[in-house]
Amino acid sequence: MAYTLAAPVVHEEIIQKSRFIAKAAPVASEEEALAFLQAHRESQATHNGYAYKLGNLYRFFDDGEPTGTAGKPILHAIQAQGLDRVVVLVVRYFGGVKLGAGGLVRAYGGVAAEALRRASKVPLMEWEEVRFVVPFPQVGRVHRLLASRSWTALEEYLAEGVRFHLRLPAEEKEAFLQELRDLTRGQVRWEG
Repeated sequence: MAYTLAAPVVHEEIIQKSRFIAKAAPVASEEEALAFLQAHRESQATHNGYAYKLGNLYRFFDDGEPTGTAGKPILHAIQAQGLDRVVVLVVRYFGGVKLGAGGLVRAYGGVAAEALRRASKVPLMEWEEVRFVVPFPQVGRVHRLLASRSWTALEEYLAEGVRFHLRLPAEEKEAFLQELRDLTRGQVRWEG
C-alpha cells in the first residue's frame, strides 16, 4: 500500500556552510504540485531543486545544479519511502564550499529523506464510483448496509425505485457489491 503525507513538513540542515531547506506536502494533482512549488520557492536562494510523484507521473528539476544532483535524489527519497502524491522542494543557500557531485546528491537526497521521515503519513486510498438502482421495497436494506459502513450515497427517486450513486474505497468494492446482491436477493440493477 502506498502512503502520502498527512500534512506539509519543513526540515532544515546546514551542510558544509550551505543551508538546505526541504519543504514537502501532499498533493492531489500536477497543478497542485506546481502551485506548491511556485508558492514556496525562494527567489533569493541559490537553487530551488524539486521532485514530485503522482502515480506514474513524476517530475524533477535540478535548478542549475549539475545534472542529476538535486531533483533525481529528491525523487529517489520520495520513492524509497513508498510515498505517492507528494511534492518536495529543497532550497539551497550556497555557503561558499563546493560539495562536488556526490556531496550534492547526498545533501539534496538526505535533506529530502529526513523531511519525509519526520512527516506523518497516511495510507493512500483509491476510490471508485458505483451506481445502481434497487426497487422501493429494498431501499431500507440498502440504507442499513450503507449506515453500517458509515457511507452516504446520492439518491435519485425513479418510477421503478431509487438510484444510488456511491463513492467507496476500491479495495472494498467487490465485497460491497456481493453483499448488496445478497441483501437485495439479486434485485439490483447496475449502471456503470
